[in-house]
Amino acid sequence: MASSGNFSTWNPLRYSSTSGITYSDGNCKVETTTGYPTCMNNFAPQTGKWYIEFYNHENNGYNVLGIVQQSSITKYGNWLPDEVYQKQYLFYSHNGNKARRNADGSGTSSSYGSSWGSGNQIIGCALDLDNGKVWWSLNGTFQASGDPAAGSNSAFDDLDTTDGFFMAYSDYNGGADGIMGINCGQDSTFGGAITAGGNADANGFGDFKYAPPSGFLALCSANLPTSDDIDPAQTDDDYPSKQFGSVLYTGNGSSNAITGLGFQPDLVWGKCRSHAQAGILIDSSRGQGLLFSSETSAEQTSNGPFMTSYDSDGFTLASSGSNPNDSGRTYVAWCWRANGGTTATNNDGNTTTTIQANSDAGFSIVTWSGTGTNSRTLGTGLSKQAEFVIVKNRADTCSWIVYHHQANGGAQPNDYGVVLLNSHVAYSEGSGALTYWDISEWSNSVFSVGGDNCVNGSSDNMLAYCWHSVEGYSKFGSYVGNGNADGPFVYTGFRPRMIYLKSVSGGAEWTVFDTARETYNQMEDILQWDITNAETQLANDKIDFLSNGFKLRGAGGGRTNQSGHTYIYGAWGDVPFKYNNTF
Repeated sequence: MASSGNFSTWNPLRYSSTSGITYSDGNCKVETTTGYPTCMNNFAPQTGKWYIEFYNHENNGYNVLGIVQQSSITKYGNWLPDEVYQKQYLFYSHNGNKARRNADGSGTSSSYGSSWGSGNQIIGCALDLDNGKVWWSLNGTFQASGDPAAGSNSAFDDLDTTDGFFMAYSDYNGGADGIMGINCGQDSTFGGAITAGGNADANGFGDFKYAPPSGFLALCSANLPTSDDIDPAQTDDDYPSKQFGSVLYTGNGSSNAITGLGFQPDLVWGKCRSHAQAGILIDSSRGQGLLFSSETSAEQTSNGPFMTSYDSDGFTLASSGSNPNDSGRTYVAWCWRANGGTTATNNDGNTTTTIQANSDAGFSIVTWSGTGTNSRTLGTGLSKQAEFVIVKNRADTCSWIVYHHQANGGAQPNDYGVVLLNSHVAYSEGSGALTYWDISEWSNSVFSVGGDNCVNGSSDNMLAYCWHSVEGYSKFGSYVGNGNADGPFVYTGFRPRMIYLKSVSGGAEWTVFDTARETYNQMEDILQWDITNAETQLANDKIDFLSNGFKLRGAGGGRTNQSGHTYIYGAWGDVPFKYNNTF
């Protein structure tokens, strides 16, 4: 039988503002003694069907077990239901009720099943993220005649599966002990507290007290979903480290072949590390034109060529064009693969686009001739709705306009809502006859822009870079800072290669970390997209890169973890969490 990899456990890296939480049994048991502590596990799958068991060793108060959507978590500490703001927290209470927390802060509760408040009880959870349903069982019996295998009589059937879910436990008794064990398949005895069950899932993984429902799997890394299109075990050419990479080089002012990337890039985003220079973007759809991430200037095509070729293991810079290749200066280049420079005409929207799409990796380069009018739908060549879009008017002096699907305080922007790539200003919303976006018209194959000159200038050459999350490879989300060196943990489902962070609550720069420039934690070497500054270190803006995500370590740094500020992020990985690689 193949290895099950790692099983999910409680996550001690998840910040709690209260003391009195003790982890034991390899983080499979948590004891809460003071305050209103909150505990979550360390896996948050977005798809699949999962079975998890909990053992209530001791319960002296109002305790709840539930599931919480990752993007719902807006602060870190105190009683779990109070933390949820944006989307969903659904739970099974000690008194037998089921309840949910709504986005507006209200809640609903109703009778569901038997109580488990007396202790020494086994609570099971069957979570179906393919169909948006959840069930809970008590001592092997699913409550309210639930049947997960048949998909019937679920506790809730309307889960928003646009983001992953954590298992969650909350002790709301303000000081009374609570001890909760978790078994995702590693130990049906819960550390010797009960006799073994010996029940595995359909893949032969796990040891559960009660048999998992048919089709439901142990929450272990070997079972984690990873698209065949980017799974290293399924493909020789398209796995994550051949879709995105970071490479370091030194300029020489002459022909300069940059190697070691491992694939042929189509978008090269470079930044000088040693000196103050604007970040540059060049791609194989546009050819030789340079754009600068910190500037509003139009595309620069004079003084080129800037790049001689896009090569199988990197790219070659030309001798002319000083910015990307100044002699003796050190650089980093973040590189994405699209379609090898081959473009296609796309008519999925009401405006014809030229696309270079990599649908497996959720990345597309889109160009079109602007119309200056609203409600222009633009084909991307992707199979999922774009979550992160950067638009630039190549012909005019104009800001870079950014769409991030959680930029509005953790929610989708409205038609006027923008973040600027070339500025540190917070997310803002305008109004008027011309809009930036037409959100209601977005779909899996198109995004839509309004008539503003910066996103759709009349007869101007327009450009957009579009991305969406791909499980096991890329992730675009948000979190709220706590101003503490024990900062938020953000689950991505892969080991990050590069991460950008941007506060949408206040003025702070676009801040980038990557493992080409730093190879150990805590990471603190930052570059910034919206200013020309060289690489620097800031004591309050540190971060840990982990095998399954990242954790903020800055004690109040405004660029990464200011208390109460909402941050958007984007992350690209090189190894899916399924393969147990740590950094």
